[in-house]
Amino acid sequence: MGIRKKNNKNPPVLSHEFVIQNHADIVSCVAMVFLLGLMFEITSKVAVLFITVQYNVTIPANEETAVNYFHYGLKDVATVFFYMLVAIIMHAIIQEYVLDKINRKMHFSKTKHSKFNESGQLSAFYLFSCLWGASILVSENLLSNPVSLWDGYPHTLMPFQLKFYYICQLGYWLHAIPELYFQKTKKEDIPRQLVYISLYLVHITGAYVLNLNRLGLVLLVLHYFVELLFHVSRLIYFSNEDRQTGFTVWAVLFVLGRLLTLSLSVLTVGFGLAGAEKQGLNLAEGSFNVLVVRVTVLAAICTAQAFMMWKFINFQLRRWREHAQTQTLKKKSSSSKSKSRKGHRASPGTSLQHNGATV
Repeated sequence: MGIRKKNNKNPPVLSHEFVIQNHADIVSCVAMVFLLGLMFEITSKVAVLFITVQYNVTIPANEETAVNYFHYGLKDVATVFFYMLVAIIMHAIIQEYVLDKINRKMHFSKTKHSKFNESGQLSAFYLFSCLWGASILVSENLLSNPVSLWDGYPHTLMPFQLKFYYICQLGYWLHAIPELYFQKTKKEDIPRQLVYISLYLVHITGAYVLNLNRLGLVLLVLHYFVELLFHVSRLIYFSNEDRQTGFTVWAVLFVLGRLLTLSLSVLTVGFGLAGAEKQGLNLAEGSFNVLVVRVTVLAAICTAQAFMMWKFINFQLRRWREHAQTQTLKKKSSSSKSKSRKGHRASPGTSLQHNGATV
């Protein structure tokens, strides 16, 4: 079943327009090949690498039960690739059956249309990721026991939900790269989008590979919650431009989120890992607890937070400037209207003509 509706004009097969219009159907067929591979014994071993989470480790909890944990490895690249395909399909479904229908009713301009689509897609992803990540935090008792963020490092073994969460996160942000082509993103917007995507990929991959998965999960949920509020506020603003309260709440939480991110990072990496029992670089055990790595991690986090604050300040200054301009235009228009009314009342010819016409 096709996901995207086809236009009456059929572009040439394998042309750019053909691929863009039918990219969801093409990707669905590729994903179906992997699923069909599970049905045959010859291909099932390869298909499993792409579909299921790899590197399972069974640890006996007691004499009767055992617990399954997972660690990372090169085979995860195949799994991330498959769930990148799933993310492209889900992106097309949300676009076709939700966002496009709203766009047709609201009649947005081209600029608002692209921003509405961006906020709609990211709102759905952030909401899903926040709820899923929060459930993992609760189930693993990471909120009630903050010391567990660094206690027992390296955290090489992950429960299924945590590892699958990271796989899906990497798959989603990788899918955003081909989406720049599929969504016909403007050339001037591509560098901004690539920087945005690269920041997510670098930080998520770093937390995953360096076995800082617990700290990474907390910071992701915190960041996603703040970003969710921004994009929901923008969606509300597009429906009614007078509703801007959400941006004020977001601005306060954004600054608090940056401070909390820096505090947790310094507490975990700068103090927690620095005072941990296991020190040194040990690739076999997955330990990267050396001064160079700790400084690099903190520098990357601090640089990202500073970059986001710089963008935030520019955004707020632009909003205040636009608000001041609109207020100035309103005052000018109101003053010109009042002057025209006074001149209309002071003119006797106009008054006589008006009275004569009324009579």
